[in-house]
Amino acid sequence: MDEIAKNKATYTLDSFFHAQIGRFTFGLSPSSLLLAYYDWLLHLSFAPEKQSALFQESVRNLIHLLSYLVHRTMNQDCEPTIQPLPQDKRFLSPQWQNSPFDLFYQSFLLNQSWWNNATRNINGVSQHHENAVSFAARQILDMLSPSNFLFTNPEILNATFHETGNNLIRGFLNLLEDWERLSCDKHPVGVEQFLPGKDVAITPGEVIYRNDLIELIQYRPKTKTVYKEPILIVPAWIMKYYILDLSPNNSLVNYLVEKGHTVFIISWKNPTEEDRDLSLEDYHQLGISKALDVVSAIVPKTRIHTVGYCLGGTLLTIATAAMARDGDNRIASLTLLAAQTDFEEAGELMLFIDESQITFLEDIMREQGYLDSKQMAGTFYILRSNDLIWSTVLHEYLLGQRRPMTDLMAWNKDTTRMPYKMHSQYLRKLFLNNELAEQKFYVGDHPVAISDIRVPVFTIATIKDHVSPWKSVYKIHMLTDTEVTFLLTSGGHNAGIISEPGHPGRHYQLSTQSADDKYIDPDTWLQLNQKHEGSWWPAWQKWLVRHSNGRITPPQVGSRRKQYVP
Repeated sequence: MDEIAKNKATYTLDSFFHAQIGRFTFGLSPSSLLLAYYDWLLHLSFAPEKQSALFQESVRNLIHLLSYLVHRTMNQDCEPTIQPLPQDKRFLSPQWQNSPFDLFYQSFLLNQSWWNNATRNINGVSQHHENAVSFAARQILDMLSPSNFLFTNPEILNATFHETGNNLIRGFLNLLEDWERLSCDKHPVGVEQFLPGKDVAITPGEVIYRNDLIELIQYRPKTKTVYKEPILIVPAWIMKYYILDLSPNNSLVNYLVEKGHTVFIISWKNPTEEDRDLSLEDYHQLGISKALDVVSAIVPKTRIHTVGYCLGGTLLTIATAAMARDGDNRIASLTLLAAQTDFEEAGELMLFIDESQITFLEDIMREQGYLDSKQMAGTFYILRSNDLIWSTVLHEYLLGQRRPMTDLMAWNKDTTRMPYKMHSQYLRKLFLNNELAEQKFYVGDHPVAISDIRVPVFTIATIKDHVSPWKSVYKIHMLTDTEVTFLLTSGGHNAGIISEPGHPGRHYQLSTQSADDKYIDPDTWLQLNQKHEGSWWPAWQKWLVRHSNGRITPPQVGSRRKQYVP
């Protein structure tokens, strides 16, 4: 066996080994985690001043806890030693103020604070490894929180006493049912109430074009006249398109159609093993470029408003920059929904992005031909473990209370996959190397520059976004030389976008900057712009109208003459 064959055999064995490990680690690389741990541990071992500070803090915490215990015996209304963080809702119930549960959660919060300091600000530890170790410590502590256990959670004990244990019986039955559905690859309880085409995704429309990667849907008009410029929506291929067409009352597509817009949307294929070699260029050419050709054929001699959501927004930005570079002026405006164009500060997802982690994922995808939805879901569940894991354990298995399924929750269970080659390119070129922001991302034989885009840009970010942090999305201001309208809305990556008029508790901030305006940093921007109560949809729709050129008779759905048959 020659040297090349030996190397190939070794590489294949390594890949197979990594793929098998990945089945049990939700796609996380043990090597990456161990590197972070050893980096932290070794530097802490050679940091006597930090060790001394941590020892002093542990003594202070013990004194504070004992002092609180003494004062508590004399005054039941004494102030706690430490308060939970604003976003921590686990200990809000008044029952947590009763003894001994107050000591349980106070000692837990002090321990949590100590570990946060122990994993931060150690000289010599790389920022990436520091973030990873701090995150891992937080996950372990969240798992061990007194709120997660029967005998240390007063709410569960109280419910168990009053229901004579029936809550635990219901919870056990819920656990068995969920386990059975998971092992049989069935949808979770309640999803059957939200079937696409019957309960959700019911805005009237037709598939007018199909290729090996997409279906293009055109929605039927609901007004006698429509705005001249049609809208093409590009969802992320990590999600099913109908997140933007859920129930009629919260469907962004239905809202636009009722306002008099001609709407097209891409539905991406859910790839299988046979699609392993689909590339980012395929998604560009077979997806966005082909969809633009079809829309231009059905609504000729007019420009197109384009909208991209999450990964779809990133790819749409690439396509728009390439079109600007090549002199293609079919795009009238660019709207980005929670979409990043600069990935240097891409939030907690970057904890899972380094050379070791990407190589590990590539080995998993190489065997399967795609990244499985369960592996992707595992990452997002870990990022929001309190909301998505431990909160479920508490309510559904310990309190025995099934949470009602919603259309957004049901959509979230309708999962997708991502092809090996495309996802590998996406992680390496955009997340790891940040090639788009640095003008190193090639479309064809030449790189693209976002600064070539001259059409108006409307960017929506959400305050609680774990996938596309708003300050990362805000960086579009530094990459473009055009008018940018930036809107920051309440909510998260999905719920903040699906924010229909009348939705309670919604608010947003908004401003427009021309190409000649000076840069304003995000913190200053946050202070300068007032909050507006309500949904951001009307503000965006008015912006679309301002960048449109009157109304016309609705175009036909599809075009038999041009072979785009509904």
